[in-house]
Amino acid sequence: MFKRCPNCGVQWLDRDAFLADPGIEAVGYQVNFEELAAGIFLFNHACLGTLAIEARNFRDLYAGPIFAERATGRTSCPRYCLNEDNLQPCPAKCECAFVRRILQIVQNWPKTGDMPALRSA
Repeated sequence: MFKRCPNCGVQWLDRDAFLADPGIEAVGYQVNFEELAAGIFLFNHACLGTLAIEARNFRDLYAGPIFAERATGRTSCPRYCLNEDNLQPCPAKCECAFVRRILQIVQNWPKTGDMPALRSA
């Protein structure tokens, strides 16, 4: 099982089923500057539940560049990571930018609903 909704008990067997579910919407990102892969993606479910999933669970979706240095606090930094509700891609050449690219992939995942979630008993 990939994830279970803490509010209604729906379960998604794998990440693709989760992302394809039309009842799932990416709504936030909580950065972890010490370990970027431990940052939290926040999703709302149609039942009004909120789910938190570590960024590491989506890392393989991105094959682009990862910059070695963080730009946080510099003039080139738009400070998107400091605003949990901002899901825009970051234009800075920053170590954190790849996570924001992953967010774009997640947000634009086709909502097919072909792989239904399972309702827990």
